[in-house]
Amino acid sequence: MTSRVPISRRCFLGLGAAATLIVGGRATAEEVTLGRFALSAASTALLWRKALYDETVLQSFAFDNANGHIYTAQVRNGASSAAAGDLCLTKLSTAGAVLGHMYLMGFGHGVQIGVEPAGTSAYLWTETDAVTEGGSAWGSRIARFEFADGRTVPASSAELRKYTLVPGATNTTCAIDPSTDRLIMRYKQGSEFHYAVFDRKVVEAGGTTRLFDIPQPDGLGIFQGYTAFGDYLYLLTGNAYGDSNPAPGNTYLTSVDLRTGAQVQQALTQAGKSLDYREPEGMAIQLVAGRPRLCFGFASGAEKARSASIFYKSELV
Repeated sequence: MTSRVPISRRCFLGLGAAATLIVGGRATAEEVTLGRFALSAASTALLWRKALYDETVLQSFAFDNANGHIYTAQVRNGASSAAAGDLCLTKLSTAGAVLGHMYLMGFGHGVQIGVEPAGTSAYLWTETDAVTEGGSAWGSRIARFEFADGRTVPASSAELRKYTLVPGATNTTCAIDPSTDRLIMRYKQGSEFHYAVFDRKVVEAGGTTRLFDIPQPDGLGIFQGYTAFGDYLYLLTGNAYGDSNPAPGNTYLTSVDLRTGAQVQQALTQAGKSLDYREPEGMAIQLVAGRPRLCFGFASGAEKARSASIFYKSELV
């Protein structure tokens, strides 16, 4: 069932392709972003084949738009890491230079993460309390913690703040829309995936009121990441190159209206089509001078020597 909760005290400014200017990296209480990304518009490379701290496949990423950093998540090096839910976080400059890392033990698969800037530092929002399923592990709760270079943090650590936002949910991951400061949680109940949207500050204070809750559309390809901007959810699907998926591949971007659950647009992307391996991984919103970019990533390179590339679209309709 689709939940439609109106956004109070929000003014829709402009029509058509217009959008509010995001002041200081975030919409004010009286503004809401209007417009959605044109998924068939041209893509631009932000990062090209950059090494992360560990050599495994990029799983997801998010931006600290206030401090100009990118945080990535990947399964930690080691044969047992995927089943144990052990992750590596890498802190990068926007040019792709490695600035630090953390290890998260027993957290999950790193399917999607969120970043909350805090002065010159940042808090990470991730899945945690991993449950092993076959050769992988998936989070069952959401965690918030401050990034600390060089730290190894177990899921049992007292420094984590944990949240159970939907009782009985499994496969919980989250992203943050920096334009509205909303937290979007993807979760599974029964056999169906959903996306629930919360005010991040309400969650931090212990609240669980959902602004929206919609099912994932049917008929998508292999799920690889998500993000949101204003009232639209964006999904990334597709496989790595292979005999059954030759270049330019089957990577699709899909937009969904969070207010209704309706699929709005879907487009094949050939961004990074010259990459070897080229597995789509992760989405996030970057803000540059208050203007939004819809970013999506790819893993490439040989096994045990993977690299990460990020592309973006900026045209709104």
